[in-house]
Amino acid sequence: MAKQKFYVVWAGRKPGIYRTWADCEKQVKGYKGARFKSYESQTEAERAYEGKPTSTGAKKATKSVKQVSANTAEDVIWDSISVDVGSHGNPGKVEYKGVDTKTGAILFEKEPIQLGTNNMGEFLAIVHGLAYLQENQLMKPVYSDSRTAISWVKKKKANSTLVRNDKTREIWDLVNRAEQWLKENPNHHQVLKWNTEQHGEIKADYGRKS
Repeated sequence: MAKQKFYVVWAGRKPGIYRTWADCEKQVKGYKGARFKSYESQTEAERAYEGKPTSTGAKKATKSVKQVSANTAEDVIWDSISVDVGSHGNPGKVEYKGVDTKTGAILFEKEPIQLGTNNMGEFLAIVHGLAYLQENQLMKPVYSDSRTAISWVKKKKANSTLVRNDKTREIWDLVNRAEQWLKENPNHHQVLKWNTEQHGEIKADYGRKS
């Protein structure tokens, strides 16, 4: 008799824990950016799903884990957070917010930072979203429309050339803290690229492109 396995789906049609491969496969087969893994016990699966370390090693996922993927019309995860930046010049004043992708309800906002770049603001917004999810024990992905910021999150490093001086100290301090958070929380929630061409502006959009 085959040993019972438990399948954790972090990114799929319906994230969760499944008791059979058939049920797991329904959630991840053909799903771009699918992220899942099998575990030998329900306890390990539950801890992994909650983002906690497991006591023993688990087998590698059947598919490679993708931290970033582009969404299509069929696989937008509406139960998610969308983030975006509002800038006044680039560089210039920078603010950002995170919203519920489905309802547009604002979940968090950052008041304008004196001086920064658009990409730095996008980076901070994503990390703020990830930290928000962890703090509230939520299992959702974060959407951003910035490929640059997503790549910085993946590398855990903001590769900005913005000069460091008294005027930019505030944003650089925030960026340094965000980089440290990413290093301390390597198993954070999934970050997805919002497909503006297919779905229009991201739900957190400020409606200005300056």
